[in-house]
Amino acid sequence: MTQETLSVTQAYTGKTLAELPMHNSIDVDAMLSTAKNLHHQGCLPIYERISVLQKLAELVDNEHEAFSKLIANEGGKPIRDARVEVTRAVGGIHIAIREMQDIKGEEIPMDLSAAGAGRKAFTVMEPIGVVVAVSAFNHPLNLAIHQIIPAIATGCPVIIKPATVTPLCCLRLAELIIEAGLPEGWVQVAITNRENSEKLVTDPRVAFFSFIGSAKVGWYLKSKLAPGTRCALEHGGVAPLIFDSSEDEDGFVSGLVKASMYHSGQVCVSVQRVYVPNNKLADLAQKIANLAKTQIVGDAINEDSDLGPLISPKETDRIETWVNEAIDEGAELLCGGKRINEVSYEPTILLNPSKDSKVSTQEIFAPVVCLYGYQNIDDAIQDANSLDVSFQAAIFSSNISLAMDVAKKLEASAVMINDYTTFRVDWMPFAGRKHSGYGIGGIGYSMKDMLEHKMIVIKS
Repeated sequence: MTQETLSVTQAYTGKTLAELPMHNSIDVDAMLSTAKNLHHQGCLPIYERISVLQKLAELVDNEHEAFSKLIANEGGKPIRDARVEVTRAVGGIHIAIREMQDIKGEEIPMDLSAAGAGRKAFTVMEPIGVVVAVSAFNHPLNLAIHQIIPAIATGCPVIIKPATVTPLCCLRLAELIIEAGLPEGWVQVAITNRENSEKLVTDPRVAFFSFIGSAKVGWYLKSKLAPGTRCALEHGGVAPLIFDSSEDEDGFVSGLVKASMYHSGQVCVSVQRVYVPNNKLADLAQKIANLAKTQIVGDAINEDSDLGPLISPKETDRIETWVNEAIDEGAELLCGGKRINEVSYEPTILLNPSKDSKVSTQEIFAPVVCLYGYQNIDDAIQDANSLDVSFQAAIFSSNISLAMDVAKKLEASAVMINDYTTFRVDWMPFAGRKHSGYGIGGIGYSMKDMLEHKMIVIKS
């Protein structure tokens, strides 16, 4: 059998960063067998797992700048933002350590009726079993932390398949986990093609499946899971922000450009649809466009780059097509609207695109923002809720009563008041509704998913 290889390239220049051997179906089966056998043998005691994670946090922090450059090079995230990702990743390990103190059961009262009298009962928490994780390209280190570290913390063997365009951060993290003291086999990294990835995910030895990526792939894989396999899916959205008023309009504009253009818009909660009162729309839209024009697009490794590249030329082609279609369908182009090179696209502001355009109905995952006018805020809420995807949403208003009312009416898993849809800290619940996901992410919440209750009843 000829071994397939994966070429990992620098996101902006296309220069080869690494050539990696890919795992075949035999390798995948061996990984699953290793993980299943380790689960049956039993995990390290909690204090040893805590020690491993404490050491790991130190090791990752020691390589802070190296990880930052790796994120910028393989994933195209601007180096300044990549450094923030590494800081978050280290913090995420510490969150898991804190959460481990709450891995405990409880006493269940038995004598609430005569039927239970004479018995004592309590629950204990046990690792669910083999965890398989499929990760995304846009946060190659921090997403790996969110999927691997809860498994280590709860005592589950984990196999992670990173995105094929950004596997290097995950591979280095796995090396550091072994260096930190976790025995071999408890964390395995699968570099696989689509066929073998599906074989990995759908195997009956898998107890829990964690997926971060496109809705099309996630829901398909969920439909193929073996009976009994639990899962959590995190997909994207077409994040809406409703603007009513702001005491600091210039600050709002600056924050909006960052929240929509961060990582060239390649974030699942990136601001995409902005609803503004008709009497404020023209002025606010021009301010947003004027600031968007100043954003520096270039190689993510450069210190002055505000926006890095898109993840592939194919994505640049798609975005160019969607924007051109929106303009043909009536949108006014305020700035941008052109590709810069194979993997870069200008920061783009579209005014009043059709509600049926792809830029209004599908996640664009690009530095493209759509602004819409509204007469009545209830109409803006209705438009914000009109899609089959729903993740985080936002409302800006100096009127807190109005903001609270809008927050109640928005169909979202989280609503930010006077903040942007991109807000996240790693200990909060993070989840999509409707087609945007299944289950709840966030390090502590993932740990709960990876544990099972067992009740023990003692009859005296």
